Amino acid sequence: MMTKEEIDYTLESYKGNVTIATVCSHSALQIFHGARQEGFKTIGIVTQKRRELYESFKHAKPDIFIEVDDPSIIPEQELLEHNAILVPHGSIVAYNKDSLLDMHVPIMGNRKSLLWESSRESMFKWIEHAGLERPKILKPDEIDRPCIVKFSGARGGMGYQVVHSPAEFYEKFAVDGKVPEGLLIQEFLIGIRVYPHFFYSPITADGYRAHKGSVELIGFDRRVESNIDESYRCRSIGIDIKPSFTVIGNEPITVRESLLGEVFEMAKKIVVSADELFGGIPGPFSFETVCDENMQFYVFEISSRIVAGTNVYAKGSMYTMFNHGVPMSMGQRIAKEIKHAIKENRLKEIIF
Repeated sequence: MMTKEEIDYTLESYKGNVTIATVCSHSALQIFHGARQEGFKTIGIVTQKRRELYESFKHAKPDIFIEVDDPSIIPEQELLEHNAILVPHGSIVAYNKDSLLDMHVPIMGNRKSLLWESSRESMFKWIEHAGLERPKILKPDEIDRPCIVKFSGARGGMGYQVVHSPAEFYEKFAVDGKVPEGLLIQEFLIGIRVYPHFFYSPITADGYRAHKGSVELIGFDRRVESNIDESYRCRSIGIDIKPSFTVIGNEPITVRESLLGEVFEMAKKIVVSADELFGGIPGPFSFETVCDENMQFYVFEISSRIVAGTNVYAKGSMYTMFNHGVPMSMGQRIAKEIKHAIKENRLKEIIF
């Protein structure tokens, strides 16, 4: 496992301008575009099959392409030669979860947090440590209400199903009388899905105070899931469907202003708890919630890096306008933080 001291030494060895790199997937276009707005050169790690797609975006393609045969391969030596800082996103967590701790390339944020978010056990410990409400987790024989059954890993909702009883669970998921490992049975809460996007800066005092620095609200989204989000149309014409929860996109939403204080306090608790558990989460983060009719938020997932839902704000949200006076994407906010940290000689505080 790479130590913080080793990564700090790598940063000290960088001579010349820093570049910003990521894998061409997930939210890469936003990251490249935002870095360019702040004056950084960019590197895209890409397979030959996907290169043409990313080359087609004139103002959001990377300055340098590094082709790999497999997206799980991070070309560390080439990145180090370009003084690169790797910006993680959901695909990198999915592809490189097992190698993140040993990666020599400096990573924006705290690489330990990516392992915490990729383990459900660790994530639930994090949520509970922060004192946040979350949906109940049940064992198969405890199912006494509608529950959603989730597979492990970053599957984008694929294969998730709702069950109402132990018998229905075993009928749908048991194979030769045995239940596959890694299934999560979570009570299905009725409410609105609300996913806030935040940025935590330990080196900036402006904004909503949290721990050593401040948190900024970038925006909210909710996922568009097929076919559950269109099921009402089928039912209205008499077609019965098997609900599916595969994520195919995101849409922006706004939250009533009277709820913003509670959302900020939740973000603050997540930041403080992260510092106490594993050393903090500088940079972008998001948490997935359901808000019920009593205005109670239940947190069921935390992401300690940029999330795909921020893509709906490539031109910024009203909150970034309120914070910075100009619209700003999460990709640009990341680059802006790196730029500010370099200027203040505080890069080590936001990189691991």
